[in-house]
Amino acid sequence: MSEGRVSVEIKNGIGTVSFFHPKKNSLPGNVLRELRNAIAEAGNNDDARVIILASQGDGPFCAGASFDELLSIKNFEQGKEFFMGFARVILAMVQCPKFIVARVQGKTVGGGVGLVAAADYALALKSASLKLSELAVGIGPFVIGPAVERKIGKGPFQSMTIDTEWRSAEWAQSHALYSQTFESINELDSAIRDLAQSLSKSNPEAMKKLKSIFTEDAKNWSGVLEKRAEMSGKLVLSEFTSSYIQSFKNK
Repeated sequence: MSEGRVSVEIKNGIGTVSFFHPKKNSLPGNVLRELRNAIAEAGNNDDARVIILASQGDGPFCAGASFDELLSIKNFEQGKEFFMGFARVILAMVQCPKFIVARVQGKTVGGGVGLVAAADYALALKSASLKLSELAVGIGPFVIGPAVERKIGKGPFQSMTIDTEWRSAEWAQSHALYSQTFESINELDSAIRDLAQSLSKSNPEAMKKLKSIFTEDAKNWSGVLEKRAEMSGKLVLSEFTSSYIQSFKNK
């Protein structure tokens, strides 16, 4: 569970926050903590005028919560703290005074969808499908829910939550999760580079004020997300969730 890493690089006005975990870029607690700190660090660094959020490798963008860590949770306090990790990342993203551009090179599940939704702009490969799988696991997308619902609307969020099926990148673009989609990784990276360079030359104060307008409805999320983390912290202790995750790992 201690595997994984987060890095920050700032160059020519562009801050790149990237994360990696050998298990499909899943997010255990240590990676969530580092990710939150990295986003805050880049947001407070005047040398970074725009932030790119990326994961490493050519596989999934993010597999969501670490199943190994979910299985290790033994009590409510541990459960709440784990899901507060997601809450703190979401809050760091919406409170960051810089635009955050997500680079989505692969499939995205659960908490990873929350990262995409909390970004201000997301560019993705056309093969980058996504889904909210939490209900199948026995919990729900409680903590990431406000970010996803704000981006796509209540109806589509309810559908994603209830049927837990894959949505295509085309669907994600039509529902504003993705701003643009591309056929190849070269096209994706070229578009990311061009956008980031353009934004790095824009007025920082204007972008900061725009970001505050974009996230105005998120000002009360701190208490909301903590309550949502408590919901997840209780449900993750259920026999249903434990049995599902163990059977999935045994496949």
